[in-house]
Amino acid sequence: MRAAVFHGAGDVRIEAVAAPGEPEPGQVLIAPSMAAICGTDASEYAHGPHMIPLHTRHPGSGHVGPLVLGHEFVGRVEAVGDGVESLAVGDRVVSGAGISCGECAWCREGRTNLCASYYTLGLNTHGGLADQVLSPASICVPVPDSVADVGAAMAQPLAVAIHALDRGGVGPGMTVAVLGIGGIGGFLIGAASTRELDRLIAVDVDPGKLTLARAIGADEAIDARDADVAAAIGEATGGEGADVVIEASGVAANPSIAIHATKRGGRVVIVGLQADPPPVDIFDAALREVDLIATVAHICDSNLPASLDVLARTELAGEVLGEVVPMTRLVEDAIAPLAAGTAPGKMVVEVSA
Repeated sequence: MRAAVFHGAGDVRIEAVAAPGEPEPGQVLIAPSMAAICGTDASEYAHGPHMIPLHTRHPGSGHVGPLVLGHEFVGRVEAVGDGVESLAVGDRVVSGAGISCGECAWCREGRTNLCASYYTLGLNTHGGLADQVLSPASICVPVPDSVADVGAAMAQPLAVAIHALDRGGVGPGMTVAVLGIGGIGGFLIGAASTRELDRLIAVDVDPGKLTLARAIGADEAIDARDADVAAAIGEATGGEGADVVIEASGVAANPSIAIHATKRGGRVVIVGLQADPPPVDIFDAALREVDLIATVAHICDSNLPASLDVLARTELAGEVLGEVVPMTRLVEDAIAPLAAGTAPGKMVVEVSA
């Protein structure tokens, strides 16, 4: 079958590989139709391998060597393994991509994203940028007819944003600020806009991203190039600060700015990953009892259905979409522009093209 295979930094090839075979008990075989590309894919291409076990066997998946990319995808079920009753051949599904054991302490608590043996399709074992991929049925969710394949390919990253909002307790009547309107930041704005907030504030240094943020639900957009961000958020909230500030940029100064922009007793949610440990103003957080909350990945059972619901009820997918490109142009038209920071939005690949 045809697949997009990572061989190393700057080396992703569209090539023939062995098909995955029949599904084992609890698995489904999926024929992907669309797959979205994210910053992690671009980072692996530009500077990797970081997460891809190219040279050392992954402790969870057991994979080592070149790897089929793709952890954000939608497709049709082509075969089901023994014991699978929730899905049938022909069902259109999205896969949560993150695989957990279901037995460790974290899985038993429902925190499957923290599983002791967690691994991810398309990053730690073969993924969905291929004619076929195997996935546990337990992490797959049927796609409603109202969500097209292009939008459904975005369900997994949107689920990451929804998990972050849930971790921050974001709900009706709150004021929320999002620092960084990149890939996940845009989804944070779009999902937060459905939660009956009092005020939703977007912060970025890119005027185009601020325009997008307004289009998908932000009430106010702050240009961080010429503003004291914490002061501007304070002014927008009557001097109190936001109930929740979500740091989604990965910029070293922003965790401290998020703390300063949060009201007394409020919450800061860290989504953006820092290249190096940043200085953080814990003193201010302590004096004003600001909760610092971390978040990673998502919970398939709850966040994926919520993601598909948001996609069904809003125009978010169309607003954040950059281009749909054929598989044959994956590197040139999707991964490389994303790595260079020139992609026009969320890039989606037509796997069969």
